[in-house]
Amino acid sequence: MKRFYSTCFLLVFSLATAYAQTSAVLGRIADASTRQPLEYASVTLHLAADSALVEGTVTNAEGYFEILKLKPGSYYLQTFFMGYKTHRQPLRLDRGQRLDLGTLAMAVDAKVLDAVNVTGQRAAVTTQLDRQIYRADQFQSAVGGTAVDVLRNMPSVTVNAEGEVSLRGSSGFLVLLNGKPIQSDLVALLNQLPANAIENIEIITTPSARYDPDGKGGIINITTRKGASDGFSVLANAQLGLPSVQDFDNAEKPQRYGADLTLNYRRDKWDISVGGNYLRNDIAGRREGDVRTTIGNRLTRFPSVGERSFDRYNHSARASVAYEPSKTDAFSAGFYYGHRTEYRLADILYNNTTQDLTTGQTIGQITYFNSNLVKKRGEFYSGTFDYTHTFANKATLMASALYEYDYLDGYTKNRNLDERDFRDTLQYTLTTTARPLRGYRAALDYSLPLGTRKLELGYQYRNQQDDGTFVYLEKEGNFTPLVLFPEFTGSINVDNQIHSLYSQYSGRTRRLEYLAGLRFEYATRDVRVGPGTQTFDLRLTNLFPSVNLLYTFDDHLKGKAGYSRRVQRTNNFALNPLPEREHSETLEQGDPNLLPEFVGLSELGLIRTFDKGSWFATLYHQQITNVINRVNSVYADTILNRIFTNAGTARRWGLELGLDVEPVKGWKLYLGGNLYDYRIRGQLFENTVVFNNNSLVYSLNGNSSVQLSPTLTWQTNLNYLSRRITAQGEDSRFVIPNTSLKKTFLKGRLATTLQWQNMSLGLLKSNEQRITTSGLDFFTTTNYILEKDIFMLNVSYSLNQLSKRSKLPTNEFGEKEF
Repeated sequence: MKRFYSTCFLLVFSLATAYAQTSAVLGRIADASTRQPLEYASVTLHLAADSALVEGTVTNAEGYFEILKLKPGSYYLQTFFMGYKTHRQPLRLDRGQRLDLGTLAMAVDAKVLDAVNVTGQRAAVTTQLDRQIYRADQFQSAVGGTAVDVLRNMPSVTVNAEGEVSLRGSSGFLVLLNGKPIQSDLVALLNQLPANAIENIEIITTPSARYDPDGKGGIINITTRKGASDGFSVLANAQLGLPSVQDFDNAEKPQRYGADLTLNYRRDKWDISVGGNYLRNDIAGRREGDVRTTIGNRLTRFPSVGERSFDRYNHSARASVAYEPSKTDAFSAGFYYGHRTEYRLADILYNNTTQDLTTGQTIGQITYFNSNLVKKRGEFYSGTFDYTHTFANKATLMASALYEYDYLDGYTKNRNLDERDFRDTLQYTLTTTARPLRGYRAALDYSLPLGTRKLELGYQYRNQQDDGTFVYLEKEGNFTPLVLFPEFTGSINVDNQIHSLYSQYSGRTRRLEYLAGLRFEYATRDVRVGPGTQTFDLRLTNLFPSVNLLYTFDDHLKGKAGYSRRVQRTNNFALNPLPEREHSETLEQGDPNLLPEFVGLSELGLIRTFDKGSWFATLYHQQITNVINRVNSVYADTILNRIFTNAGTARRWGLELGLDVEPVKGWKLYLGGNLYDYRIRGQLFENTVVFNNNSLVYSLNGNSSVQLSPTLTWQTNLNYLSRRITAQGEDSRFVIPNTSLKKTFLKGRLATTLQWQNMSLGLLKSNEQRITTSGLDFFTTTNYILEKDIFMLNVSYSLNQLSKRSKLPTNEFGEKEF
């Protein structure tokens, strides 16, 4: 089988290219100060006699361009890139000549940059062959926050009350930081990455074969900032939260403050960046719930109400060093350290009533207070190394490696107390976890330019090891000791290994850009459950094809199409069969036999530009197999068993829309929306429950920015997510409105921003969401109400304008498991 796939791979991608064109102009476009290549810079060739356009192209990722099939004569070459001075160079081309212009340096246009800094009215979104790029600094509501606050403004991205991030309705997707894979479900990673350090958000909905196939929703690539020129650059931010307007009488007042700093120094062949941040971001909250279970002829109901709050502490440090000893060699290394601690306190009053269904009589009633404290802590360490060599024919070979060590631990303290005397313990369970993780990644990538075409090949190895210890203790009453519960105690060892090969071929003609590729993957997963010798092994061999097309109809209209096959691997927590008492009414456990989800992504879209802006519309389809859901069953009269399971198949048809427009001078409006029809069908619990659910789901993200003066900006934004179905129920709508006022000083270097987050005005049900599930023998509904009307003050200072990509490393494996 391995030989068969290897043969197929070589047959498909052994491209015998006999490409010979002697009349040509070629070169490379780079930033004059940083020497970094400028991708997608426009290059046009004109006749010297009358300036008539002969041919045009754009640069590739390495800044290279080539114009072929030219007649001899006198020309001039012109290059253009937003924010840079236009470069013009005369040239003479003889018959049969292949003229290499070398590196053409483009200087930053100070006038353009000054205008941009004052008005802030740049384009909100840029479309490329395989992605849409959004500027992070256009969203004032995210200033001082984290990457989650930036992401929630993307047209296809939603964030619910639990902080779960979804792309086109899918909660699983791959995260890249400056093009480097970060295997995360985002919640932990994006709550550590400061929004102020982000330059762009790139949404890649049909990724090419060069990328890991992980993430059923696609890819989000986050590019961070660095110095724009030689010398020293600084970006510093501080944040302070004002006292809470409403804290729901929680036991502790929420605290919110933080700071982040990014420093960059570049000189000659060296480029050094360091960054760090600290964030305390508590949030008050409340929950209201109701649960009904039926066992035999007994109906038990236990409505509840009380506090549900979060204390969150994050800090991290990053450093990177890049060294270019020559034009053909480049080295870079990076280090990342992160710490995150989260406490979730749920102090809930339960009113438990049991009724005999035969007689209708109440046969039991008790009111008790449940104090549930969950602590999660993570320490994350990673190091990276990259080496790139450029050959004489402009081909590049890149070798990269990553090592990561993480330590995750925590506990859940679940105490049922007498409502009249909290010193009287009715029942107490304590669960603890300790999980050291190790991860390795090594990759080799080769890229060969072939005129306006390019061939790419690569190999990658990934390995992750997770050794977890889980302890479950319980006691009844005040004066009994905690006793080990052996059925819920044990160890879990998970070893994931993945070997990947890929090849892709791209090119462009006068109107068409295209990219096609194939990725082969052999993956193994070994799960060992102790203290016994239970083993659960999985071996998978898969092909992941992809294709992207971008066609230019005219200067204002483009069409795009794409397809990509993806996989969504579960995290190791969902494989753990040992039950954990998450809170009073829930036991949660995983399934070591879980299969990964597979999805086919396809899309067709239009992009239109006009004098005052642009719009886009994309029709997409997703077909998902082995859908993973958390489902409930009755464990005891007051306890539901929540299990991860493969729950059938699903499909999603959707339409994504975006509008970026300046209706009048000084008013910039950005609107994004996503509408999709979602259907899920399958069976649960060995065919005892069969379901076939569907619903129409939509989300709206709007951002209005008004330039009140050259230094004063008022911005409002709205994030709305409609009701949506799940395998056993539904989630209600979720809405967050925000507004902010930003004032700049010192020619834009100093900025202050006042934010009003989660606006409610005492009327709107913002920042709250109801989660409902039901089955033949149970019904549960919980309304999660999080803090509203939060006021934040931010101060930012920038020296020498941090504006380019900073390849500061981050964590890859541990954040996903946190």
